[in-house]
Amino acid sequence: MAFFFQIFLAGIAAGCIYALVALGFTIIFKSSGVINFAQGELLLLGAYLVSAGVSQWHLNFFLALFIAIAITVAIAVAFERFALRRMIGRPAFSVLMLTIGLDTLLLTAVIAIWPDVLYAPAAPYSTTAGFDVGGVHITINDIWTIIVTGILCAALYAFFRYTRYGLAMRAAALDQEAALAVGINVGLVNTFSWAIAAAIATIGGFFLAAHLSGVNPGLGVIALVAFPAIILGGIDSVLGAVVGGLIIGIVQQLTAGYENTALIHLFGQSFTLTDKLGPSFDAIAPYLVMLVVLLIRPYGLFGKRKVERI
Repeated sequence: MAFFFQIFLAGIAAGCIYALVALGFTIIFKSSGVINFAQGELLLLGAYLVSAGVSQWHLNFFLALFIAIAITVAIAVAFERFALRRMIGRPAFSVLMLTIGLDTLLLTAVIAIWPDVLYAPAAPYSTTAGFDVGGVHITINDIWTIIVTGILCAALYAFFRYTRYGLAMRAAALDQEAALAVGINVGLVNTFSWAIAAAIATIGGFFLAAHLSGVNPGLGVIALVAFPAIILGGIDSVLGAVVGGLIIGIVQQLTAGYENTALIHLFGQSFTLTDKLGPSFDAIAPYLVMLVVLLIRPYGLFGKRKVERI
């Protein structure tokens, strides 16, 4: 039982990281209808900037985090202002390819600036520190990942619910033409959404690097795992992004923990998932869960069905 709770806790922590990445996707999509495939590389850039700030430039962690957020936000805002805004009215495929282009540029820039450099994760605490409770090892990093994700989700809820710009973003997400008609600056709303998404990506990158005990150019691939989370939860739902991230994280960690040990008894035979499906089945599990959910709820768990009058 202790093994199960150990994996379950790891799944919650990983799910919180996926939720942070998924939130970036969802916030941009809600405000502008754009799926930002560069979100993973914004996370990668943020992780490198934080680690380089502490390890290479010898900055205080919180100062390094602030600088990393400022740089990623500036890049995201500049991209929205000078590239995406010129694509208004163009085919959705063209906009999608533009975000993929940004993804490639950011990855190339990271590799060019930090070639063959693998930084240790930067954190204001020891990433290996922890304590045992009932045979379950709880790391300080997992605790802070869960706490900070909860705080960010609460802050985003309050922002969208009670602030002027939050209400403007919700209005623009529902109907941009109606929002323009009542005087809402939709361009500013889109810029603000990209800034928030970039800041969240940087924080997610810091926690992911600490979770994996290092920074490397492969961190951006996390977006490919977070994408099933937003589809599962509903791409236009902030709550769905969080719930989807948690589900994907728990499923992936449980699958990884039991795929080599749990015996399945079928037709008089006993075998493990690895025996029949090969190694690393945990990488496929999130997509299988996504497909099952979409068969039942095509718009995701919390997605809204679009109704159009003809």
